Amino acid sequence: MLMKHIRGILIGMVSGMIAAAGTLAMSFPALAAEGEMGALYRVHENGNGWSGFIKDNTYGQAAPDAYVTAMQATLENQPAGMSGTIAYQVNLSGSGWLDWQENFSEAGTTAEPVPLEAIRVKLTGQLAETYDLYYSVLQNGVWTELSMNGDTAGVEGQGLRVDGIRIAVRKKGEGAPEEPETGNRIDPSKPMIALTFDDGPSTATPRILDSLEQNGARATFYMVGNRMHSYPDTVKRMVSLGCEPASHTWDHTYLTRLSAEGIHQNLTRFDAELESIAGVRSRTMRPPGGYISSASKQALGSYGVPAIMWSIDTLDWKTRNAQKTIDCVLSQVKDGDIILMHDLYGTTADAAVVLIPELTKRGYQLVTVSELAEYRGGMQPGQSYSRFRP
Repeated sequence: MLMKHIRGILIGMVSGMIAAAGTLAMSFPALAAEGEMGALYRVHENGNGWSGFIKDNTYGQAAPDAYVTAMQATLENQPAGMSGTIAYQVNLSGSGWLDWQENFSEAGTTAEPVPLEAIRVKLTGQLAETYDLYYSVLQNGVWTELSMNGDTAGVEGQGLRVDGIRIAVRKKGEGAPEEPETGNRIDPSKPMIALTFDDGPSTATPRILDSLEQNGARATFYMVGNRMHSYPDTVKRMVSLGCEPASHTWDHTYLTRLSAEGIHQNLTRFDAELESIAGVRSRTMRPPGGYISSASKQALGSYGVPAIMWSIDTLDWKTRNAQKTIDCVLSQVKDGDIILMHDLYGTTADAAVVLIPELTKRGYQLVTVSELAEYRGGMQPGQSYSRFRP
């Protein structure tokens, strides 16, 4: 509980810096190219924490077993000299309508598993005279009709929770936004695997991200915290592509050499750095060297994360041979596998740019570890997982 409280303070500090600065770009990545103004938002899911950043007119949907307990929103590419911001209000189950928030302040709760029932969103100042704001929520399995400019989206007072949020900005006179692609890109009936990369980020990581983007795929990157400050743009790009940035500890220290307090301090330092760079925190962690004990599992449980191992070890760090890495994966891969590689090496990037399209061609959905777990029974803090079979 203490560490969750500390993480909450860190989130509040970052959000406060944003509000004080008056712009997301000073503390968080701009995920869209310069151009038309748009909304940028994220949702807090019970049991999973904050989502990645969600771009304008995109479905931000909670995991199948989760729902939305809080939201944050801001604007990208706000015209210079035009006053105003985005403001939003949430109806929290059991509490009713909370106070209006704006410019990435938290609306809702991250401390309790209490769902939102409805939202209202609007623009203020000169922005409200030039733009319209459209939004809807996922409720009872259906996206509601678009609401706009402060009207209510969602049904309040009937015990229906909000499972997703969509927000779009349009110039006045343009009308409602086009329908975005479905919020669920994963087909649970088809095979899926999780590619994972340890020990980065490095100069090899962008090539892997290029291939993931080109093939509509995602992966999980178990990063060493003290390396992230050297590659902030790479970490931000992971988030913008929907990949999962996750913890490999701050300094690659074996968990079995740390006390429970030491593990908490190490992971907290990692999450604070990740939060400051990309505005998200890790949902899972990977023990360096794969070393884990009952005591370290208990420490991870109290911190709130599971330990993720692997079912295929490519030994890429040892062979430094791209073809051997490729052969290792393609000769063993099965539905539900978690594949271990290391994005410190150019040879691993060489292998990844072959494996990613080939695995996709073979019918595998390349998903993050958290996505794989969500569709295969879930995972619990303090437990370890090496695969998620159907």
